[in-house]
Amino acid sequence: MEVSSEPRQQSRGLVLVRRQLPKPQGLLEMLKAKLQKSCICSGPRVRALVQDLVPATHWLQQYRPREYLAGDIMSGLVIGIILVPQAIAYSLLAGLQPIYCLYTSFFANLIYFLMGTSRHVSVGIFSLLCLMVGQVVDRELQLAGFDLSQDSPGPRDNGSTLNSSAATPVLGSQDCGRDCYAIRVATALTLMAGIYQVLMGLLRLGFVSAYLSQPLLDGFAMGASVTILTSQLRHLLGVRVPRHQGPGMVVSTWLSLLYNLRQANVCDVVTSAVCLAVLLAAKEVSDRCRHRLRVPLPTELLVIVVATLASHLGQLQRRFGSSVAGDIPTGFIPPQVPDPVLMQRVALDAASLALVGSAFSISLAEMFARSHGYSVRANQELLAVGFCNVLPAFFHCFATSAALAKSLVKTATGCRTQLSSVVSAAVVLLVLLVLAPLFRDLQRSVLACVIVVSLRGALRKVRDVPRLWQVSPADALVWVATAATCVLVSVEVGLLAGVLLSLLSLVGRTQRPRAALLARIGDSAFYEDAAEFEGLVPPTGVQVFRFAGPLCYANKASFLRSLYSLTGLDAGHSAAKRKGRGSEAGTGKVEDPHSPSSSARLVPVEAGFHTVVIDCGPLLFLDAAGMATLQDLRRDYETLGVTLLLACCSPSVRDALRRGGFLGEAQGAEDGQLFPSVHTAVEAAQAHRREQLVANSAL
Repeated sequence: MEVSSEPRQQSRGLVLVRRQLPKPQGLLEMLKAKLQKSCICSGPRVRALVQDLVPATHWLQQYRPREYLAGDIMSGLVIGIILVPQAIAYSLLAGLQPIYCLYTSFFANLIYFLMGTSRHVSVGIFSLLCLMVGQVVDRELQLAGFDLSQDSPGPRDNGSTLNSSAATPVLGSQDCGRDCYAIRVATALTLMAGIYQVLMGLLRLGFVSAYLSQPLLDGFAMGASVTILTSQLRHLLGVRVPRHQGPGMVVSTWLSLLYNLRQANVCDVVTSAVCLAVLLAAKEVSDRCRHRLRVPLPTELLVIVVATLASHLGQLQRRFGSSVAGDIPTGFIPPQVPDPVLMQRVALDAASLALVGSAFSISLAEMFARSHGYSVRANQELLAVGFCNVLPAFFHCFATSAALAKSLVKTATGCRTQLSSVVSAAVVLLVLLVLAPLFRDLQRSVLACVIVVSLRGALRKVRDVPRLWQVSPADALVWVATAATCVLVSVEVGLLAGVLLSLLSLVGRTQRPRAALLARIGDSAFYEDAAEFEGLVPPTGVQVFRFAGPLCYANKASFLRSLYSLTGLDAGHSAAKRKGRGSEAGTGKVEDPHSPSSSARLVPVEAGFHTVVIDCGPLLFLDAAGMATLQDLRRDYETLGVTLLLACCSPSVRDALRRGGFLGEAQGAEDGQLFPSVHTAVEAAQAHRREQLVANSAL
């Protein structure tokens, strides 16, 4: 790299030698070089490509059985035990039969084991995604003419195997039963969401998830949890109410429940009360004793086993009319291609589903990677989660993503790698092949209790709002608005409102950044906000202005307004008035105030200062509008006899000033306008002022 022969001299002997950087490649040259590099085919490159797409082929070679195997087996068994009751319970949210939830848990664990980059994340069924899938399924069922007021077919309608129409391709809903059509809608929705996620990964759009802020995700989780809780109340009470759709679903459901409260099933109410008490008490005990318990208590599984035995022995369905899970078939159904017509109808719904699943998966993967000292690749996570949706969609599965609760349990039980996912899949496979029919008499109210208790962590996030308000009112507003919109309108609209509010808050902070006048800290070379700290010394005749944000088309008016207000001089208005007076006097030409022979230096300064120094340290970038603003500002200040200097400019800002012609083409012009620090700029301005006074006194 060449170095210019002429050093750049600054005050007090400080020398800056500018490097001659190589000319950057153009866009076409850069794309051509990358294309040529990607087209090179060799053994090492193919191996590296396979390891990038399937990370398991890389980390399995470095697996240490003596250190990792025991923890992976233990965590895999625990997660598998938790997955079984959750899979059966979450079928109520998705509006599908429990067997499909078991399929989803099985395939998702295997695929993420191969393609995921996180060692601790548990990918599978997630309550928020189940809710979103269930809403789309209910809407399509209603449009197809099915009665949503009735639950899914029970044991009297199902045999030991699935409906025959579910195992064979059909062309329309008239040849397909309710359960068959529901899973067709779910698989079409899942395939579209997976395609979106895979495309995002291929296009390197992993950074998009960063725009879904944590307050937005927390507010969305809170609002969706309230929606989930509302949807499960009818199962808790044993009340048959219509399943409302569209905006205001939560409010309409509550009104229907209150109207039909007298029809509540006493057996379901008692069962729900007992199960909720046991599950909540066990969760509290587990939370308080989590440091002593190496393995979390499998409370959900124990409650489901005991409730199934009680329901079977007591014949609760026949004697009290309690709704039960019904027959759960064993084995696998032949794969089936999702319906292209349904894929077109649910394409828009799949976009929000893909966005939510990607955001939660990437954020959880990065969170666990930071806490355990390794790194993950956001784009590969998109591919992994996308393939967890694309491939299982052909095997009667629905949308999946990472889940926080199971990931925390996985970490707490000693998980070291994703080999634990294979153990969890083996547990689910055992249930699929052998144990599933044993849950035939399980009451749906018990499953609803499992779902409600799983929402405890998300509902507790409401306690974070006061602290969030103290830290950032804008983030607290995003949290509250997202949660309220999810509850009062719909989950999809709530997500959209949260994204828009987050972007608006970001734009608002950029458009109105903080501005301040700086003063000197004693005799040091440091300057701080004079309005925030006491005892600072303002430099004589110099105003130091700091604008804590970029200077662009969106905030140029705020920049000028803040500068004029703090300095007490509206340079644009005053310069226009002075030019007008000069035109009336017949002297429309204003001489250069920097010229040694100029008489402009004799013009009295209106605001009591002769120089304005702009601290460009917080100035992230300049666009064309920002450049024009600085040029107009310098011209107005020159008209008033005020000098404009810039300090602490970053390399990108200096390059923008140079390309925009702000510094001029004269030799040494940059040295008199840009300074490495505020103090050097102030000293240079005061020295120049003293030279002017000496010259004026001589004149």
